[in-house]
Amino acid sequence: MTIALHACCGPCLIEPLESLATEDEVVVVYANPNITPRDEYDRRRDALETYARSVGVEVVELPYDPGLWRDAVRGLDDDQSRRCAACYRVRLRMTAEWAAANGIERIASTLTVSPYQDADSIREAGEEVAARVGVGYLDRDFRDRYPSAMKRARETDLYRQNYCGCAISKQEAEAAREERRAKRAAARLDTQSGSVA
Repeated sequence: MTIALHACCGPCLIEPLESLATEDEVVVVYANPNITPRDEYDRRRDALETYARSVGVEVVELPYDPGLWRDAVRGLDDDQSRRCAACYRVRLRMTAEWAAANGIERIASTLTVSPYQDADSIREAGEEVAARVGVGYLDRDFRDRYPSAMKRARETDLYRQNYCGCAISKQEAEAAREERRAKRAAARLDTQSGSVA
């Protein structure tokens, strides 16, 4: 049986693809209108395609339409949980619709490899959109494979991004990095002032 595997990036593809390909034929579907800016979208796609080619797997890229994502998350800027759930739905809906149109009976997602994503929300979104278009959703939680995926991505010099994908997640990641830098700087100052006293 063939599975349409929604994939967000190369590093997150490694382990889910390896796991699923032992049981089924897999077509990777790159459907990510959430990723911004466009050059980041392209960079993630290129890394994903490079990895998929190296293991002989087909990648289908669906049209990049950030308007779909903006419409899905409108009004949810301050509600991360609902915003992410809406984002999962739009990407998995695109994948499910493509699968149904191409005679593929099941979809799955690499999103569950990341410990930073809500696996329950991904499952709910996947089941909802799959049922709506008449395909099955294969619920697999790959979080235990995350360390291996990141290690393998580093070893193969596969591009690894530092934010989820949307403009809001980019701002949140930059703010968190800045906060960590400030804490480290303050700790260094405390250490230096302590050694002078």
